[in-house]
Amino acid sequence: MAVEHHAERRHDDPPHRDRLGDERVDHRFKALPPDAEGLTVAALAAERRSLFTGGFTTPVLALSAESVEHNLALLETYAERHGLAFAPHGKTSMSPQLFDRQVARGAWGITAAVPHQARVYRAFGVRRIFLANELVDAAALRWLAAELDRDPGFRFLCYVDSVRGVELMDEALRDAGATRPVDVVVELGAGEGARTGARTEADCAAVADAVAAVTTLRLAGVAGYEGEVPSPDTDRVGAYLRRLTALAARFDGEGRFGGADGSAGPGGPEEIVISAGGSAWFDTVAEVFGEIPALSRPVLKLLRSGAYVSHDDGHYRRVTPFNRVPEEGSLQPAFRLWAQVVSRPSPGQAFVNAGKRDAPYDIDLPEPQAVRDARTGEIRPATGITVTGLSDQHGWLATEPGADLEVGDWVGMGLSHPCTTFDKWQLIPLVEADGTVTDFIRTFF
Repeated sequence: MAVEHHAERRHDDPPHRDRLGDERVDHRFKALPPDAEGLTVAALAAERRSLFTGGFTTPVLALSAESVEHNLALLETYAERHGLAFAPHGKTSMSPQLFDRQVARGAWGITAAVPHQARVYRAFGVRRIFLANELVDAAALRWLAAELDRDPGFRFLCYVDSVRGVELMDEALRDAGATRPVDVVVELGAGEGARTGARTEADCAAVADAVAAVTTLRLAGVAGYEGEVPSPDTDRVGAYLRRLTALAARFDGEGRFGGADGSAGPGGPEEIVISAGGSAWFDTVAEVFGEIPALSRPVLKLLRSGAYVSHDDGHYRRVTPFNRVPEEGSLQPAFRLWAQVVSRPSPGQAFVNAGKRDAPYDIDLPEPQAVRDARTGEIRPATGITVTGLSDQHGWLATEPGADLEVGDWVGMGLSHPCTTFDKWQLIPLVEADGTVTDFIRTFF
């Protein structure tokens, strides 16, 4: 990705990120050592305790330090190789520490879905936000207008997909006395039955006309989400993305991004934004965006994949584009949930003390991968052990004949769906391969 699109920080950035380490360890945070009560998070991290013998209680979620670093580096390299800017979706982790690392690895900015997320981003100094939704909440628009007025260096973009949405945005921004127009991108829906987005090019043109009729908004580009293409495959996803890029070219030819001569003014954007890219089809996004012809001004080809930072051991392991392009590399699952066997009522059944409050279950159940022997501390493969269900605070395990498991053992489980893993934990140990805890990742859901 081009260097000029990297996010920058002001000297007067909010100090919140520096205070994360000053939070006190107490009852608010699951699994942290009881004897660490009253320590700051930074002080606890500096002790470099072992996840297994350092007083952590179960269940405890661990994030692999090595895998996170690998994944951050891989997507940075991938985006650069394909000429893409990158605004990873922050709703996956809602972690300012990870946002900082993503920006340090070349991210243009961070994508949000709802106003709360954008407020968290701003509290921690994110300079560029892409809101992948139509923003019609009047209170949120008042906040946005004030934030844009307060900080000339803050850049914000969001979807528009309806004439009514444009009317609501304009009314709220005018009532707020906004002095800077809000940059918007018209969202092209991915087909009938898909999620949001104007369904046809004609609908998109009507939305663009509505934007042009007001002074509070400025048309900056087009966007969409290819993950909602019905019955997706490479051909269908590619066809949708080519509709999206053709729409951008058409709008540009019609002078919708500025003067009729294609110039940036008066009031036109310096670049045309074309954005797509979830975590399942970014290879097709890269291919199609690589075909975009020269337009009247530079094009910001903005990828928004977010799940890559932790990857997973289920859904994204199956659907990652790197399965189709293995020569480009591979992501590493970074989560492991450790729970303790608290009941072994029969030879074929066991229960651990982690359930729906601790592990995601909206796509796949956890996958037992390792057992830490309570007697010896030895870690062995979780052979013959399967999670069959989750209660609120229990995991149901089926054990095959000969499965080596007893009360007190820890079971390490891979998880599926990062977005519903992060949101269950406010403070997550970052753990090196030998079990040493080096930091704690704070989330804000």
